[in-house]
Parts: sequence; structure tokens; C-alpha cells
Amino acid sequence: MILIAPKELEIMRKLYPNGTRIELLRMNDPQAPPIGTKGTVYGIDDYGSILVNWDNGSKLNVIYGEDIARKVKG
Repeated sequence: MILIAPKELEIMRKLYPNGTRIELLRMNDPQAPPIGTKGTVYGIDDYGSILVNWDNGSKLNVIYGEDIARKVKG
């Protein structure tokens, strides 16, 4: 697990406030939602992981330094 600096955590929380829509680009987990799945951010934990309610019902987090997602409109 990669540790996140407090300043970087603050930036993450500003970049991905609750309600931000994101799209999954990469997740190294056998139970991951399909690439391209969209979801809504409901928080950032103290490790920098993005907490997401995926549109397909999954609740897997986007892990800081491991998984990749991008912001989308709407």
C-alpha cells in the first residue's frame, strides 16, 4: 500500500468532492466493475482511496496508487 502525504490527501478531497462522477479505467481486482463503468464519489478515505457507488451496484474503492479512474461530466 502506498502512503499518501497529508497535503496530497487534501488535494484529492478537493478534486473529488462528494457527488463527483467518475469512470473506471483500471482496477486490479477480480470483482472489479467492468472498465468504463461510471459511479458517484461519496468520499475519500485517509489512505487516499476514492469511495464510489458504482452505477452497477458495486461499492469497491478506487485504491490510491493502484487503480485508475477519471472525472466525467454528468
